[in-house]
Amino acid sequence: MPDRPIPVPALPDGLDTPALVVFVDRVHDNVARLQRDLDARGVALRPHFKTHKSVRIARMQVEAGAAGLTVGTIGEAEVLASAGLRELFIAYPVAARGPKAERLRVLHETADLAVGVDSAEAADCLAAAVRDSRKPLRVVVEVDSGGQRTGVASPGDAVQVAIAASRAGLAIDGVFTHGGHSYRPGGAGAAGLDEVASLEAAARALEAAGFEVRVLSAGSTPSRLLAAEGRVTEIRAGTYVFGDRSQVALEAIDGEDVAAVVAATVVSTGPDHVVIDAGAKALTKDLPAYVEGYGLIPAWPGAVVERLYDYHAVVSLPGGTRRPEVGTVVAVVPNHICPVVDLVSTFVAVDADGRLEHWPVDARGRSG
Repeated sequence: MPDRPIPVPALPDGLDTPALVVFVDRVHDNVARLQRDLDARGVALRPHFKTHKSVRIARMQVEAGAAGLTVGTIGEAEVLASAGLRELFIAYPVAARGPKAERLRVLHETADLAVGVDSAEAADCLAAAVRDSRKPLRVVVEVDSGGQRTGVASPGDAVQVAIAASRAGLAIDGVFTHGGHSYRPGGAGAAGLDEVASLEAAARALEAAGFEVRVLSAGSTPSRLLAAEGRVTEIRAGTYVFGDRSQVALEAIDGEDVAAVVAATVVSTGPDHVVIDAGAKALTKDLPAYVEGYGLIPAWPGAVVERLYDYHAVVSLPGGTRRPEVGTVVAVVPNHICPVVDLVSTFVAVDADGRLEHWPVDARGRSG
């Protein structure tokens, strides 16, 4: 499918490439917009930390009104809790064995924590990890609403997981799902409906079994507003904060809202191509079926980032294009920003007035 336009602000001079560059005014706008839209619906926002992994941006989201933060790993939660951001949900079925059990116990004692669960076995592991705690660990039962990744296969199956978790001494908060099947052209509408229907059906089943359901949590950037309906209490979108080429292609965000790019330098030229210094270790090899190439270069219409090596990308140029010179710096919009962020220890934060700062990626590498 053809790319939608992604206008990118001018890159600052003197960048040491490859570099992840974040336009702070666009981040502020993205944070404020979704918070405002969900506030108007009476639905809480619990944004996913995995996209930016930045304590500074997490604080920005909380200060804008977020009800808490979502993480994918114990490691991410540890980083946030250490920074004083302690209203956390690990939206992942943690297998709390070995070192993870002790880490989870400590985190549970220091944070206001909830953890995803989708099986009796996982519930038993969680309960064993916090057995000597002063307070029960809160869990949220995951339902598969169509993404076919994790979660119980049908809403009614949530009851058996909740019963097992309750018998193990865990506190049941409610149900959650991830509309992963929203990540296809035209898929967001149906995925959002699936999220709402699955959560509501699971909530009814739990209530019929005697459980109080406080949380119905949905989440994906493409379906972030479409799933904020019915009984849904919170949305866990993450990628909206930076945006990327895939989100623009899916019409989940506007091109003008893309807030992060990879700055790269032309290091070699050929008859019909150039080579830039941003390869797989700067752009990742994420290649959705609905885009061509490993990133979009707005300044070079028709160019395709067609081959990646560790530190090189080969960019083919359409016929008649004037070949850029060695030393030219260009912005590349990554296909998927989340793994790109985890490749760097800092990013260049550019204010609207052109002022530069280097912000740390605080949870870099905290994947477990």
